[in-house]
This record gives sequence, structure tokens and C-alpha cells, in this order.
Amino acid sequence: MATTALIIDDERLARIELRKLLQEHDDIEILDEAANVAEGLEKIDTLNPDLIFLDIQMPEKTGFDLLHALDKAPRVIFTTAYDEFAIKAFEVNALDYLLKPIEPRRLADSIAKLQYEVQKDKQNAVGYVNRGPLTENDQVFVKDGERCWFVKLGEIRLFESVGNYAKVFFGTNKPLILKSLNALEERLDDRMFFRANRKHIINLRWVEKIEPYFNGGLLVDLKGGEKIEVSRRQTVKFKEMMSL
Repeated sequence: MATTALIIDDERLARIELRKLLQEHDDIEILDEAANVAEGLEKIDTLNPDLIFLDIQMPEKTGFDLLHALDKAPRVIFTTAYDEFAIKAFEVNALDYLLKPIEPRRLADSIAKLQYEVQKDKQNAVGYVNRGPLTENDQVFVKDGERCWFVKLGEIRLFESVGNYAKVFFGTNKPLILKSLNALEERLDDRMFFRANRKHIINLRWVEKIEPYFNGGLLVDLKGGEKIEVSRRQTVKFKEMMSL
């Protein structure tokens, strides 16, 4: 089954050239094109592509702005004439970063990388505009200041409320996103993510140790080193979920 793709680039000739190069790849189906971020967002929402070929420097808004506007991101191959964005592109876990003019061999390498990734999680693929619960294999876009990441939900061990923001714990990173815990809780799979207390949502797969805590609650040690209290009100539900 072909991977569906959308080309987002403000340069018409660049779009034409990329289409021409992609004719050599039967496993890529180009659904449409977009000439700016607003048009790209509209067509992503309508067409639900598996992949976007995304320019970075475009009028009014950049490719990074487009990713920031998405709840969930498709796979991304950046196409740009500027190499100074390469580090930032890989910080957001882009599949690849192609410099214009795009070399056929480099494009072939990108497609090979794409097919490997598709096969790796094909069984768990979920349409990224699905408004149901996000699964552990869904990728979300996280931006904090100038730093950006694509991260699988399964890699996030903890969400912590900080005023109107939520701190996201994955690896050694703890970026802030402008989301309330209540809003996050609505989108997360409750079989995997648990509201431990007013300030924390934990990933049950990252629980390493559980012990009794004062006032009838529990203290949970996460594999990342954090210690989170499960409130007395949530303890009964937590014990049922963890089969304690």
C-alpha cells in the first residue's frame, strides 16, 4: 500500500521538481500540494496524509510553525535551500532533511528510511487526525521556546501541571507546553495514562515501584527517578488498574 504524501512549499517550481523526482517511487502517492502554512494545515486536516514534504522558509509562517499548530504530526521530510535549520529539524525528530536542489539519491535514501519506519510500526498505526484517545505509538509535536521535538507518547513518563502549562517529561527533557492537565487527560488513553493527583498524570508503563504513603495514599517511583504521590481519592482506582 502506497504512502500518501502532501507537498508544502511556496515555490511552484520546487513543487514541480519534487513531483517529478517522486515519479520514480511507486510507493509514494502525492495527494496534493500547498503553497503556504494555512493551506497546508487545511489540506492536512482534509486529506490526512501519512507524510509531508515540508519547506521551512515560507511567507508569513515557517514549516516549524505549521508543525506547532498540529495536535499530532504525520511523518516529515524537510525540503529547504538553507542548511542552518538542520539541527532544529532533527531536534523535532524529522525523518530527513533534504537540501535543494534535491538529489535523487538523497531522496531515495529518505524514502527507504520512511519505508523502514512504516514497517516498524505498521500494526500500531493510527490516523493522526483521529480525535479519539492518542495511543502510545502516536507522535506528538512538543515545542518549548526555540526547541522542538517529535516524541512518541509511550516515551513520555509524566505530565506535571505548572499554572496554565504542563511540563512534559521524556528522556532528559522537561519542556513546557500550553495545555492544561484536564485537556491532556481528555486526549490520552486512560489505560496507559493515569491522573495520580491534581498536578500529575503518569504513564503506567513507567512505574517502577509503589509503596504506601501517608493519609491512605501511595507513592509511585517512576523509572525516570521521579516520585509521585497518588492521592487517597485516586488510590482505589490506581490499585484496580495496577492489579494490586
